[in-house]
Amino acid sequence: MGKRTLKKKNIIATLALSLVLPFYGLSQDSSLGNWLIYIGSKELKNGWNIHNEVQYRNYDAIGDLEQLLLRTGLGYNLTENNNNLLLGYGYILSENYVGNTDEKVSVNEHRIFQQFTTKQKLGKLSLSHRYRFEQRFVDADFKMRFRYFLGLKIPLQNNADGNNPLYLSVYNEIFLNTKTSIFDRNRVYGGLGYQFSKQLRLELGYMNQFFETASRDQINIIAFVNF
Repeated sequence: MGKRTLKKKNIIATLALSLVLPFYGLSQDSSLGNWLIYIGSKELKNGWNIHNEVQYRNYDAIGDLEQLLLRTGLGYNLTENNNNLLLGYGYILSENYVGNTDEKVSVNEHRIFQQFTTKQKLGKLSLSHRYRFEQRFVDADFKMRFRYFLGLKIPLQNNADGNNPLYLSVYNEIFLNTKTSIFDRNRVYGGLGYQFSKQLRLELGYMNQFFETASRDQINIIAFVNF
């Protein structure tokens, strides 16, 4: 076995391990919810682009709102399609249950964030890293948080024309606070996607989100739209 082949296999094994290890959160008490997600982007001139996002998160299949997230931002491509800087704003409405009762309390959050996204090719695999720093205004509180996202896109077809619309998407994202309890949460996701065109792709997947003492499962339906 050549050194290049061995190195490539080691990289893949390391990536797979870093994505799979956090599934230990599945052993915690958990409940199933549903997230409906729209992620859009618009290319402008001279490397500039606009990001927009809507997430409707439910405690159950649908109808019991957990969180409504609206996010937008202005980005700039440092290199074509590979390295992007973005400054964004988000509004988040959370409907939190009070203890073990059926009563809910609404929490409003305004969020400013800065992020850097970089993409790489590892053979036929697509690898993406996202580093995001958030300043969060949660009602009367101010918080800051760092997030690191590692994603892997694996084509499931090998068409002669190079068009491989069916793919597997896997990612892990960790959230770290700047004070108090450093660990905030971790998300592990695996889903099946289909690229209908350059403008549209859809994913259906499962995500586990776990905290220090609790865990939640989500079925995610995601639409990616490029204008």
